[in-house]
Amino acid sequence: MKNKNISVGLDIGTTKIVAMVGQKNEYDKVEVLGIGKSKSLGVHRGVVNNITQTIQSIQTAVTEAEAKATVTIDEVIVGIAGQHIRSLQHSDYITRENADEVINEDDIEKLINQVHKLVMLPGEEIIHVLPQEFKVDGQAEIKEPIGMYGGRLEANFHVVVGQVSSIRNIGRCIKSAGLTMGKVTLEPIASSDAVLSQEEKEAGVALIDIGGGTTDLAIFKDGIIRHTAVIPFGGNVITEDVKEGCSIIHKQAELLKVKFGSAWPGENKETEIVSIPGLRGREPKEISLKTLSKIINARVIEIIEQAFLEIKNYGHEEQKKKLIAGIVLTGGGSQLKHLKQLVEYITGMDTRVGYPNEHLAGDSDTITASPTFSTAVGLLMNALENSSVEIDEINSELNEAQINEGADQIESRREVIQRKSIFEKWTDKFKEFLDKA
Repeated sequence: MKNKNISVGLDIGTTKIVAMVGQKNEYDKVEVLGIGKSKSLGVHRGVVNNITQTIQSIQTAVTEAEAKATVTIDEVIVGIAGQHIRSLQHSDYITRENADEVINEDDIEKLINQVHKLVMLPGEEIIHVLPQEFKVDGQAEIKEPIGMYGGRLEANFHVVVGQVSSIRNIGRCIKSAGLTMGKVTLEPIASSDAVLSQEEKEAGVALIDIGGGTTDLAIFKDGIIRHTAVIPFGGNVITEDVKEGCSIIHKQAELLKVKFGSAWPGENKETEIVSIPGLRGREPKEISLKTLSKIINARVIEIIEQAFLEIKNYGHEEQKKKLIAGIVLTGGGSQLKHLKQLVEYITGMDTRVGYPNEHLAGDSDTITASPTFSTAVGLLMNALENSSVEIDEINSELNEAQINEGADQIESRREVIQRKSIFEKWTDKFKEFLDKA
């Protein structure tokens, strides 16, 4: 990329692939410079099942984004979902050599790296290690241990695990599309960055992101992520049901669902009927909207109940784990009419539809602020966050260099530091990963 402050998020979904290019404006809001979108052909339920088609779809989306933003894209941050994702709770500790020194970043990194060495099931890889809360010398419920004294540092972790082969396939597609993979982020975590406010995360909230192939769930409480899950159903299954139930083709079923579908069958009268043109000279089909809503309703209930089961598994009925902010729905599937009411009816929890407009610059167009793009906006925010951290690190290291070296050496030092900080952190891991492939 020509401009160092520009980053790219790539959302590889089951129905669409979105490349979003953006930068931060002076108010620290995300300014979207260009979006590229293509039909996702080689992905099923969040998992790549056709490498060639996925590479083509990625290239189409990236080329469109490049044209709109007039930049060259080379590094992207990628979202990962799919039915192979699972999460687990784990606690670990380190004993510090010198208890007279305060706890610093290195101690926390050492502890996190120790969790990364956990032995997983064959073919699984740790994607995220997210600290929940820390204990220092037995003193519990510490959110930020940096700067404290202590000999034993403990923490509870939320560990997200995925299938190595699936991550590797995504890496391969990105490499073959001529791009570098910066970092892999779990999609529900990216969506929650884009859609949830800090107050909601503090109060306790469940984010349900209904995509085409999967429904992703992330639960927050006290500002910390507590539970994640990926449910292998999404909007596509609803379309399939409509297609089968009404004996029509996929394209018509999708249009019917979007234009006339409702999650609440009580809304439609028996007399409301839609006429669909028949194939190649056949008679047009007449479909009652009540029947359509009943088909949609049955499948939506199944998806919501699965998500609610995960919320129950987290233990939301305990007083300490209560989700005061209720449920936030996002993703393309959240735009179904009367879905909010149905979710409130099934779960008994407050519900709203989440739009990713809170962190976007004021002049962003309405397309970007649609729930369909929540994950892409979240990934872009993530990418920008990373690049700003790296730039801060580069500058602080350069300041040190300035004190110790002459100005002529600083320029060469700048290049070395820049290369080191940006690439070492993330790409080394994935280079190894892809080389093994």
